[in-house]
Amino acid sequence: MRHLDDYLSDSKKILNAWDAYSDEHSDLDGWPHDDHAYGTRASQRDADIHTAFEPLRYSARHLLATAQTQLAHLPKNTVQGRWAYQLGVLHDALDRLDELHEQWLETRDTLPATAKPGTTDFDDALAEHHAESWSYLDDWATHGKALREVNSAARKARSPLASIPARAPVRRSAARK
Repeated sequence: MRHLDDYLSDSKKILNAWDAYSDEHSDLDGWPHDDHAYGTRASQRDADIHTAFEPLRYSARHLLATAQTQLAHLPKNTVQGRWAYQLGVLHDALDRLDELHEQWLETRDTLPATAKPGTTDFDDALAEHHAESWSYLDDWATHGKALREVNSAARKARSPLASIPARAPVRRSAARK
């Protein structure tokens, strides 16, 4: 959960910074004042959110599986209707991110031997990968809190495996006889 919390916090900062930049560097209709500078800044946003997601990537499937199991066992009156939808969005986004990661590895392997970080060939291919990943990472930023909410609800709910404890009988003291 720590990686999820870190991602949600970092992505919020990244998206807030992007919104501030976009508002300042585009006209009232949303058109950028300088297409190149705007594109460069959007590419930086994409790279930053991708970097923020990487620590979560390795535990994301486990978090989703746990949340889906928890959701299935929660009492119906404690379930938010949107949670199943949000978990589905997160699952689909993660599937797509995995596919894009595999495509990136294939692309990287086909680059010329001279294409290293800092070269145009490498950096352009990586920027394209980050741009393709953007919307799925945004899905995680938008809907990721559902994992925390389901976990919180599961912690508060009585376990279906545990019975309600019976009250201990009140003992009468021997002096009262």
